[in-house]
Amino acid sequence: MSRVEPAVSLREPAPRTSGSPRARYETLLPFGAAAALLAAWQLLAWAFSLPVYIAPTPAQVARTLVAELPTLMRNFAPTAVESFVGFLIGNTVAILVAVTFVHSKRLEAALYPIAVFINTIPILAKAPILVLIFGLGMTSKVVIAAFICFFPTLANMVRGLTSVNPQSLELMRVLSASRAEVFWKLRVPSSLPFLFSALKIASTTSVLGAIVGEWIGADLGLGALIIEATHNFRSPLLYATVFVASGWAVVFFAVVSFAERRIVTWKPGEAS
Repeated sequence: MSRVEPAVSLREPAPRTSGSPRARYETLLPFGAAAALLAAWQLLAWAFSLPVYIAPTPAQVARTLVAELPTLMRNFAPTAVESFVGFLIGNTVAILVAVTFVHSKRLEAALYPIAVFINTIPILAKAPILVLIFGLGMTSKVVIAAFICFFPTLANMVRGLTSVNPQSLELMRVLSASRAEVFWKLRVPSSLPFLFSALKIASTTSVLGAIVGEWIGADLGLGALIIEATHNFRSPLLYATVFVASGWAVVFFAVVSFAERRIVTWKPGEAS
């Protein structure tokens, strides 16, 4: 007589939907934490009677945001363009170089250490050189933003393209798959989680690169406005400019994260 095993449910817990109470709570949690930090900032400024030129209150910064909105938007536009174009160029070049490295180990052995060396040079040291080469216009800021995006994407993309499941790679070879088929059907899907991890980093650092370039030399842009507000002790405008720059970086990061959730529906190492 055969032995009957007790039934065991293998069903996974139902995923949380966007409309569930817990999902709504997790969505609102960062806003609650931000509100608490702003309230603490406001109370500390009142309690210690901090001068406006040292630490303006959130209310003063908010009033400046409204009063100086035309000035902030006029300076925001070039910074947004520089960071976005630098993001596109830096990451595109990094992906192309990573693909080249994967298909040519000699080039990787020769050039990868040079890429590491260039990445070790602080951006504040590279920026004046690039401004001297490309001038004070928008081109130098785009190049600086591209430089700051380049290496993280290169390193992650090389790792992603080489992290193919060995059994899947052997199966493709047994089936006489071409290098192009192996690349598009195995290497590219394997690299996407690594690529988006780098793109999320680059989405914020590209804004930093554009601002650093504007610090070195620019008449317009959030970086130039930060320098002007600092020299003139206009702290509310300085804080407002920083908030606008951070807000753009957060929006950029959120867009890349949204694209990642739509494109990458698996985890690294899982079968696609």
